[in-house]
Amino acid sequence: MEILRFDTRAEFQRQQRAVLERAQASLALFDPDFSLFVLGEPDADAILRRFLRGGGTLRLVMHDPRHIERNWPRFLRLLREHGHRIECRVTNRGIRQLTDSFCIADGVHLVRRFHSDHLRGEAAFDAPQETEVPRERFAAIWEESQPGLHATVTGL
Repeated sequence: MEILRFDTRAEFQRQQRAVLERAQASLALFDPDFSLFVLGEPDADAILRRFLRGGGTLRLVMHDPRHIERNWPRFLRLLREHGHRIECRVTNRGIRQLTDSFCIADGVHLVRRFHSDHLRGEAAFDAPQETEVPRERFAAIWEESQPGLHATVTGL
């Protein structure tokens, strides 16, 4: 088990990439708007394409999809091309006060910020015990959400 703490945008994004690269079967992500995530970047797109071609599944939950719709054409293209392996949901009003942010890979790797307005957080690798609470939290958030980001969004 390896736990690394961070408090800068660059380190947060570096840890995101490390978690994405380790994913083989599943990725579960929650963030209010994903504005600090790397999912729209060319290198992350390549990582996700390899992951999805290998049979992986990607699930995202957010409060507001506008950042993705307006700024991530690569991710929208990925959603269009691999929609059978990607599901995006938007939270219901009742849980829009949630402010943490996390990405879980295969139930054993995790990167999380304790509050989405701040960069302080941690990454845990090969640490299923560290992902237990976030996995349960993701499942609960998923249940309180509905489909909300679709590949047909043009961002205009």
